[in-house]
Amino acid sequence: MQDSKPPTALPPKGQAPKENLMKPPKVGEIVEGKVIGRKRSALFLDLGVFGTGIIYGREFQEAKEELKSLKIGDSVFAKIIDLENEEGYIELSVSQASSELIWEGLRQKKEKGENVTVKILGANRGGLLTEISGIPGFLPVSQLKSCHYPKVEGGDTSKILRELQKFIGQTLEVKIFDLDLRTGKLILSEKVKEAEKIREILKNYKVGDVVKGEITGVVDFGAFMKFGENLEGLIHISELDWQLIEDPSEVVKVGEKFKAKIIEISGEKVSLSLKALKEDPWLDIEKRYKKGDIVSGKVTKFNPFGAFVQITPEIQGLIHISEFGTRSKMEEKLKIGKKYNFQILEIRPEEHKMSLKLAGK
Repeated sequence: MQDSKPPTALPPKGQAPKENLMKPPKVGEIVEGKVIGRKRSALFLDLGVFGTGIIYGREFQEAKEELKSLKIGDSVFAKIIDLENEEGYIELSVSQASSELIWEGLRQKKEKGENVTVKILGANRGGLLTEISGIPGFLPVSQLKSCHYPKVEGGDTSKILRELQKFIGQTLEVKIFDLDLRTGKLILSEKVKEAEKIREILKNYKVGDVVKGEITGVVDFGAFMKFGENLEGLIHISELDWQLIEDPSEVVKVGEKFKAKIIEISGEKVSLSLKALKEDPWLDIEKRYKKGDIVSGKVTKFNPFGAFVQITPEIQGLIHISEFGTRSKMEEKLKIGKKYNFQILEIRPEEHKMSLKLAGK
C-alpha cells in the first residue's frame, strides 16, 4: 500500500499534450480516474491531462466501504467538488457521483420505458414504499394495476392500509413514472406498464358497445367490473341506476354478473353504465307531469344551488336557492328526509331536469 504523496499527473510547463485542447473540468462534473495511491484517510486518482484528484476528509469517510475494495489501477467515477485545494489537487466525491450516476440511470430507464422489478418494503395509506439502487421510491395507490387496487367498501383508510400491507415482501414489476433529483422524488407505476397493452385491446371496443362482466369491487364512488380480455371498467355511482344511490353496495355485490354499456373510453380507462340499459324514466315524464302540477317530494340533499327533491325513486327535481334568498333560510324552511308539496315550474326531459318551488308560496 502506498503511503507517500503521489506525483501530480499534470504535464510540465511547455509540454501540454494534444488532449489539453479538451474542455477544462468544472465543479459539479463527473470524471473517471484510476487509483494511483492511498493514505489512511485519502485516495488519489489519476485524472489524465486534468491532473491528480483526491478523495479525503468527509468525502472519504462517507464512501469508506466502497473505497476499501479499490486497488491500484482500478477505475472509479467521482464528482469534482473543488478544482484545486491547498495542495494543488482536484477534490473529488465518490458518494455524490454514485448518487448522480444512479439518478442518471433511472432517467434513462424512464425515457426508454424499461421495466424495473422492485421489492415492496413498506406501505402507507397513499401507496407502497420501495427503493431502486438505494433511492427511495413510492408507488401510489392510483398507479397500481386494477387487480392490485384496494377495492375497499366505503373507502375506509385503515382497511385500505391493511390491504396494501399485504404487498410487503412481494416483488412487483413497475415503470418509472416521475423523478426529480433535486427533490429526491421517485414515483413508480404499475399502470403505465400495462397501459399500452390495454389501449391496444380497447381498439376492439367503441362507445355504445354492450359488454358482459363481473363485479370485482365496490367502493363509495361506484363499482369496478371486469370484462373481455382481462379488462376492467368503472361504473360510477351515478351510472348504477336512475334512482338516487347513496351506497353502491345496495345495488351491486362482488361476484355478481351484469351487462353494461360502454359510455366512455379515455386512454386505458373505461367508463360503464348499468342505467343506460334501463328504460329512461324521463322519456315519458310529460305524460305524467306538467308545468303547474302540485307534487309531493322528499328533500334528499342540499347543495350551493338549492335542494334536491325526490319525486319518485327515479325522478329528482331541484328547488333553486333563489326561492329562499339564502342557504340559511332554505335550511329553515326545508329539512333533509322530510316530505313537502311542491309546484312544478319547468320540466326539461332531454336534460333530466325539473324545477320546483314550495307549493302555496
